[in-house]
Amino acid sequence: MPFTLPALRKHIPAVTAAMALTLLAGAARAEGPQSPQESFGPLFEAVQTERIFPDGKTFVDAVPREDSETILRAWRTEQPQGPDALRAFVKRHFDVPPGPGERPPIRAHIVALWPQLTRPPLTPPPGSSALPLPESYVVPGGRFREVYYWDSYFTMLGLKADNRADLVESMIDNFTSLIERYGHIPNGARTYYLSRSQPPFFALMLDLSEQTDPAIRARRLAALRKEHAYWMAGEACAKETRKPCERVMPMPDGSLLNRYWDDRDTPRDESFAEDRVTASMTPGRPAAEMYRNLRAGAESGWDFSSRWLTDPHDLSTIRTTAIVPIDLNALLWAMETRIAKGCADAADQPCQREFTKRADARKAAVDRYLWLGKDNRYADWSRDSGKPTAVLTSATLYPLFVGMASPAQAKAVAATTRDKLTAPGGLRTTGSRTGQQWDAPNGWAPLQWVAIDGLGRYGEQDLARDIANRWIRTVSVTYHDTGKMLEKYDVEEQRPGGGGEYPLQDGFGWTNGVTSAILERYPTIAP
Repeated sequence: MPFTLPALRKHIPAVTAAMALTLLAGAARAEGPQSPQESFGPLFEAVQTERIFPDGKTFVDAVPREDSETILRAWRTEQPQGPDALRAFVKRHFDVPPGPGERPPIRAHIVALWPQLTRPPLTPPPGSSALPLPESYVVPGGRFREVYYWDSYFTMLGLKADNRADLVESMIDNFTSLIERYGHIPNGARTYYLSRSQPPFFALMLDLSEQTDPAIRARRLAALRKEHAYWMAGEACAKETRKPCERVMPMPDGSLLNRYWDDRDTPRDESFAEDRVTASMTPGRPAAEMYRNLRAGAESGWDFSSRWLTDPHDLSTIRTTAIVPIDLNALLWAMETRIAKGCADAADQPCQREFTKRADARKAAVDRYLWLGKDNRYADWSRDSGKPTAVLTSATLYPLFVGMASPAQAKAVAATTRDKLTAPGGLRTTGSRTGQQWDAPNGWAPLQWVAIDGLGRYGEQDLARDIANRWIRTVSVTYHDTGKMLEKYDVEEQRPGGGGEYPLQDGFGWTNGVTSAILERYPTIAP
């Protein structure tokens, strides 16, 4: 029977109009959504009685991060005593509106930043150094006015978490277009970046896609194969000469791995004066060799770091092109496995066999030359010394991130990470304080995610969550102090980072993305 006044009086004649209206109001309450008092009962009473917020409306306007039963169960288990403990509990389980003078919740701030960092399709004016892009895209922010290659993967993680799959797809379309036009994804969408790429994350970007159209998927697979050809362009030369050619490095047993490179050996357009100064510091070294190594360091994304330096405190000793990096080769293994799978899905068996063989050969070479069992870590390998480098870096976690490590290797790397790379405010980049920005005390959002996701993949959930929690605290402290999301952070002191060739930037694409992705994965971490 519908709950209407005529219906009630027809079936129950003695019911007065006032009584019927009262019954109807009760039915409406029973059928409608519950108020916070009804949903959270004793927790609600405790929060409001303790007056943990100056305005009683604050809690009732908060948004729960889990269902009420889960939150109440946690409250009964933890039994937080006193206003401070109760307030901390509420902030872990609810998104609380900002009070007077407070900043909005960090996740809401990030969601509001995406439109500010989004740019429309680009047709550059004549004479501009910008490259055309057919779809909308997200820039990092600050001085970084164009889209960047590896930054974008970590930005996409946040876009996906924040329900912006449309931008994920449009950015993949842009990168597909860049590969089709130039043969690779440049460092950034500028003419002066065309001579190099960046860590190859395009294959992993495709993992984030929800695209099901067979024609679009085939086009993207073709682009991925073309990108692989770019990285392997020196393969025939390296096999024939047994010397490095372009981005391909022959190992002592004849197997092939990869290095960072740049097709030019001149000062970088965007850092021309700085590169000239660096070259002048070592008059006996050919300037062209110095410039090539500086450019290769920029292709690595780690510009700059003691990873690439013979003397950790002297940038003029840079030897990037002599180094076989673990992160690059893990990413190329991921690319090869995804090409093999894409070809299998397309019933292209010769392609599937070729790329499965390539991936297997790469893994074998990595295990032989870049795995240090006695040190419980993966390492970079130096052609100059013919052995792994002594520098422990967070790049050791990349094989876990892509699923390349064995369970035993992953367990060993987790122990090293716990003992040597975990800082108060997140994951250390390296343990060396050199003044370079990709060294201590700085931590970077992409490396946090590589560690968190990689450790989680191998069942190291407690360590993954611990790093996530430490990093979110660091980002949160700085956000509440400054209102900004920054490019990098000091993970020792939990404050803004420093070092490098330019002032600290805010915005910031990959920090926003990783923060949203972490909070999506761990909703009870309180930012």
